Amino acid sequence: MPATAAERWAKARTFHHSAYPAERIARERGERGISVCLPARECAETVAQVVGALVGLREAGAIDEVVVIDAASLDGTAALAQDAGALVYQEAELLSEFGPVQGKGDAMWRALSVLRGELVCFLDADTQNFSPHFATGVLGPLVCEPEVSFVKGFYRRPFQHEGVSLPEGGGRVNHLVARPALALFYPELAAVRQPLAGEVGARRELFEKLPFTTGYGVEIGMLLDAWHLLGGDGVAQVDLEEHTNSHQLLSSLASMAQTVLATVAIRLQREGRLAQGELAAEPLVERPPLESVITR
Repeated sequence: MPATAAERWAKARTFHHSAYPAERIARERGERGISVCLPARECAETVAQVVGALVGLREAGAIDEVVVIDAASLDGTAALAQDAGALVYQEAELLSEFGPVQGKGDAMWRALSVLRGELVCFLDADTQNFSPHFATGVLGPLVCEPEVSFVKGFYRRPFQHEGVSLPEGGGRVNHLVARPALALFYPELAAVRQPLAGEVGARRELFEKLPFTTGYGVEIGMLLDAWHLLGGDGVAQVDLEEHTNSHQLLSSLASMAQTVLATVAIRLQREGRLAQGELAAEPLVERPPLESVITR
């Protein structure tokens, strides 16, 4: 049976993080500035270790800046990140003319106003046992593969609950909602392994052309929009092996799943595949492409 378009894309545009060690990034990046950004909310248990690993990459010449965008955390996240070597901003202080910050996607969008790099990588601040390869893996195709402008990480996510540990089972919204939605409505994206992964990188000029969904739909929204602008050749995914962080309650995941589906539905409406006014949920707030609101 002939390979599907999704399978052909996956074969050509799936990489492993081991292909992009820090030494290769430092050697091949040229004069391009590289920023790594961590949106953070109550991440005191992990943020110092994550920042410390990234500072090591900065000292090795693989990246230029480590930035934490803090959501007014009450557990000391900002101070811990700053002490570990990050440049820290409070999300509410960035582009404050747009009103209160409305979730992770909004924080990421506002972060672009202060990040200086030509290449930008967003990572999760709550990753346990963080390794520098999360950053170098995502940045690798942007540095070393000329056609690639947008990169998603993917991984195995163990499930741990009340002393029980399973090698798979985490990322429930990804497996039960996001991937089935892509397979149904965007079959060319059916081979994207982790559409909701927080590990994502792109060329700044691309990020500034994308609208940002303000809540948990930001990752799948930017994936769909980047694919629309670039086509498959411009999009890649990188195997980061294993990602461990805390799991949310099912009640919290239900709200996240609805946001993800609503983000997909908005794109379907824009494409004329879903009639306007057919969404029952409250409409999502999206920030406009940053290039339309900032003059550099």
